[in-house]
Amino acid sequence: MAAIQNLLEASSLFPIPSGLSFSYGTAGFRSDASVLSSTVFRSAVVAALRSLATGATVGLMITASHNPVGDNGVKIADPDGGMMTQRWEPFADRVANAPDPHSLVQLIVQFAEEEDIPLGGMKSSEILLGRDTRPSGEALLEDAKKGISAVAGVVAVDMGILTTPQLHWMVRSRNKGMKASEFDYFSQIANSFRCLIDLVPKELLKNKVEGKLIVDGANGVGGGKLEELKVMLTGLEIEIRNVGRDGGVLNEGVGADYVQKEKVAPSGFGSADVGTRCASLDGDADRLVYFRVLSPSSNTIDLVDGDKILSLFAVFIKEQLSILNKKENKDIASGLPARLGIVQTAYANGASTDYLKQLGLEVVFTPTGVKYLHKKASEYDIGIYFEANGHGTVLFSEDFISRLEAKQKELASSCAGSEYHNAALRLLAVTQLINQAVGDALSGLLLVEAVLQYFGWSIQRWSELYHDLPSRQLKVKVADRTAVVTANAETQVVKPLGLQAVIDAETVKHSRGRCFIRPSGTEDIIRVYAEASTQEAADSLAQSVVQHVASVLGSGNPQK
Repeated sequence: MAAIQNLLEASSLFPIPSGLSFSYGTAGFRSDASVLSSTVFRSAVVAALRSLATGATVGLMITASHNPVGDNGVKIADPDGGMMTQRWEPFADRVANAPDPHSLVQLIVQFAEEEDIPLGGMKSSEILLGRDTRPSGEALLEDAKKGISAVAGVVAVDMGILTTPQLHWMVRSRNKGMKASEFDYFSQIANSFRCLIDLVPKELLKNKVEGKLIVDGANGVGGGKLEELKVMLTGLEIEIRNVGRDGGVLNEGVGADYVQKEKVAPSGFGSADVGTRCASLDGDADRLVYFRVLSPSSNTIDLVDGDKILSLFAVFIKEQLSILNKKENKDIASGLPARLGIVQTAYANGASTDYLKQLGLEVVFTPTGVKYLHKKASEYDIGIYFEANGHGTVLFSEDFISRLEAKQKELASSCAGSEYHNAALRLLAVTQLINQAVGDALSGLLLVEAVLQYFGWSIQRWSELYHDLPSRQLKVKVADRTAVVTANAETQVVKPLGLQAVIDAETVKHSRGRCFIRPSGTEDIIRVYAEASTQEAADSLAQSVVQHVASVLGSGNPQK
């Protein structure tokens, strides 16, 4: 069969690197860029098969997000714009690690038969390709194109240099029959941002948030894209630093991951910025955190992380729903019932969870990983998820959007310009502004700015919604991470037997103590997270649990 022979010949040009193995996780495949050629080629084959299997457009992004500039990676976007279905991840692993071209082709043919995927070119599908600004990206993109062309009936469409969320948005839009260019992306989020700003109540305009926003672009793709978007925005003054020019190195001393983990200002920020509202993107602009520099003599900051971004969005959306559902609203037959859910992982600071529950919101937990958060959030009419690292979004069900659109039309005819009508318009604008496919630092940033304008809040007022509990994260090397099995969204140890009881005994010694452990997904390390009412207590709890883990499993020294 010609299609199989073509795949075999193309695969022979991409031998796998000796002594290495690759695993497809939440972030796709990532490694040093110099060893990724065969992995990218083979991932492109998987993406092509996924497109044939679904009969829809699929995306493939070349990026390593917040990793160092020497790394790169590849991830696949499913037809809904989300991450590739978890059911295909084991297949992607086997494809990436097949020892030779014949084994690879045999694996693909067998899988195609099981999944009823045509390999003879009878169907036609497309893959949207994107890459970030890493120097290795251009060559790896060419490897991806060769992988796609090796599968009959599938074509590659190069969308150019993009943020990761832009590519996900384009895939989702293309499959919904909507315009899906980068200009369309910019236009949609700029227009919806403008709509939200125009809907700020006039009585609140006197509390308008003053001052510009300064954004750290992580010397990555996001800074340049924000420069392009900036010219389409009204009502927001933005200064962008660390755009990637003038010798700045991607993710080196800059970026959301650096700021969130180190809790210091990124390079290029200093004494002149004390008190100013600042934000930081990561290398491919799917993470966002805010901060303000506290002292002119140091780079210490007040960090406003993903937990507080989630809380800000939750307060705003809850208020709009409350307005729509006011009992004294006599202008419409009924309100707009909606199930609003907040989705977190065990790494969310306990103070944020307490705050959200005190608001009367439903809070649920999933295992660590965006793929778990996103799936759970999609079960609600409105589902909000964010990790502390700043990756997250707001999901609206298609049914809720339809009901919201109908309600907006009803209100437009009966009480246009009322608070009820404006609340419906705000929620509709949010559905257009926030990226429904994946966490997006650019759209998230605009939604933050619009909500701060709506409430008239400074970054300090926002930061004071609640005060984080002190915490400590440690990791300890073990002989075999699979010896630890967890349950209840990774908050309880099932195996080894008796270890959870020991953790509980240590935890109750501390006021507001909370502690859990979980195995790393990629290396023989057990991660330990602890919280308590003081930093000293959180440190003590974490250290005690590390010692117990070490004594049970055997390990090296604990590491931060």
